[in-house]
Amino acid sequence: MVVLKAFAFGAAAIAALALTAAQQPSALAGLQAGLWEISGAPASKAPVKQCLTQVTALAEFEHRGKACTMKVVRDQGRSAVIEYSCGKAGFGRSQINVVTPRSLRIETQGISDQLPFGYLLQARRIGDCPTPTNASRH
Repeated sequence: MVVLKAFAFGAAAIAALALTAAQQPSALAGLQAGLWEISGAPASKAPVKQCLTQVTALAEFEHRGKACTMKVVRDQGRSAVIEYSCGKAGFGRSQINVVTPRSLRIETQGISDQLPFGYLLQARRIGDCPTPTNASRH
């Protein structure tokens, strides 16, 4: 029984690692985390700046800050299509095209808070994420 539980735990760990690897499409492999500037966001006249630890998070731009699961449905050359689901908050499908290693074009559509959305984003890496400063220096 103990061996069976250990085997099940090991299989679950391997499946989790495979899922994590599958979430990083090879089309986006050369892109760096950091500070990205995103233009074209609805209801935002100025570009949005976002610090990203994973560039794939741009696929979920409409649902940023929500708990979502994603699945890569196409990974070809310099383009990836990612579908994601965020429970009751909605779902989406995004195509990310790599223009340069620092510039992306993202077409995204889906349902957010029971309403449809669809728009085009331009994203560009503008640097590293700012380091937090300690406000209580004496």
